[in-house]
Amino acid sequence: MGYSFFLLVGSNREGTERAQPGVRLDDLARQHNADARPGGATVLTKAEMSVACSDHEPGVINSSVYAGGRKVTDVAIEEAGDWSKRPGHVVWIGLFEPSDELLQRVQQQFDLHPLAIEDAGKAHQHPKLEQYGDGIFIVARTAQMVEGRIAFGETHLFVGRGYVVSVRHGASVSYAAVRQRCEACPTVLSQGEDYIVYAILDFIVDNYMPVVEKIQAEVEAIEDTVLATTLSQNDIERLYLLRRDLLRLRNAAGPLVEVCNRLEHTELMSIDREMQPHFRDVTDHVRRVSEEIDALREVLAFAFEASLMAGQAQQTVIARRLAAWAAILAVPTAIAGIYGMNFEHMPELKWAYGYFLVIGVIVAICATLYVQFRRHGWL
Repeated sequence: MGYSFFLLVGSNREGTERAQPGVRLDDLARQHNADARPGGATVLTKAEMSVACSDHEPGVINSSVYAGGRKVTDVAIEEAGDWSKRPGHVVWIGLFEPSDELLQRVQQQFDLHPLAIEDAGKAHQHPKLEQYGDGIFIVARTAQMVEGRIAFGETHLFVGRGYVVSVRHGASVSYAAVRQRCEACPTVLSQGEDYIVYAILDFIVDNYMPVVEKIQAEVEAIEDTVLATTLSQNDIERLYLLRRDLLRLRNAAGPLVEVCNRLEHTELMSIDREMQPHFRDVTDHVRRVSEEIDALREVLAFAFEASLMAGQAQQTVIARRLAAWAAILAVPTAIAGIYGMNFEHMPELKWAYGYFLVIGVIVAICATLYVQFRRHGWL
């Protein structure tokens, strides 16, 4: 479908990342990443920060033109529309939490549908694929671990003849790695916007696995704890949070199967037949992630049930011990109660050895009961 152009736009809370005099780039990158919140964290590399601090327009991390799979030059957003109409060129604009004004500028360059632009300006969209005229609009959910919890974000893709526009919201790993891989292999990059879409979706799905692997390690640790001791209240709360996060991750990843199936099989969208099998590979990855998530949720459910069963078993053991000691203590209590009724005529009441006989009987009965309870595992 043509060749490719790549433009990335990143922003902080005010929409720009600009270096101050005397501030090192790696320090600025660390400061940005430290300020990122769990609900909207995104990691900027030093290379991206370097571009953000260059002479480009504020918020623009990278703007490049590719032809034949190779970089040609850097351009401004206002020139992107003209470049997309040139034969053998494809425009790829990447935005991170763009302002409405920036989205409108991009819309004017490629005549994007207003409804799609409205969706792209808002987060919390369900993963989907929609077609507007000759272009398509894709929504995919991203995920990464932030402070022990899964933070979710979104990537919106506009795809049409000669252009790809990617819009990132919330937690997301930088797509700089996608750009670097594409630049390193001009042959595949020369396949144009189809390969760019595939590369982004594949990158998003691949980044689900580190999240799953981290949760898997924690789940295994919890599982070992269940077998050793009873889970505490904090452990049970953690189990619940992990199951809920895994369910949200499954809901984020699962719909991509339908998206990739439509990209692979539909005849309505302008996806080259040679590229369609690539989306089958993404579908397989999504299904593998879903299977891993289902397996982890089952393990967590078993761990929770095992913890409950262990707690019930411990309560049963305690109840048995209490019952056994209560039965043993009932013997001296009953005998002492009988001889404490102060009747005038009672057996052995005036006998000199009556006290010693009663004590001996109590000890003998209690010892017999203790031995029997120990033999049956109640004590």
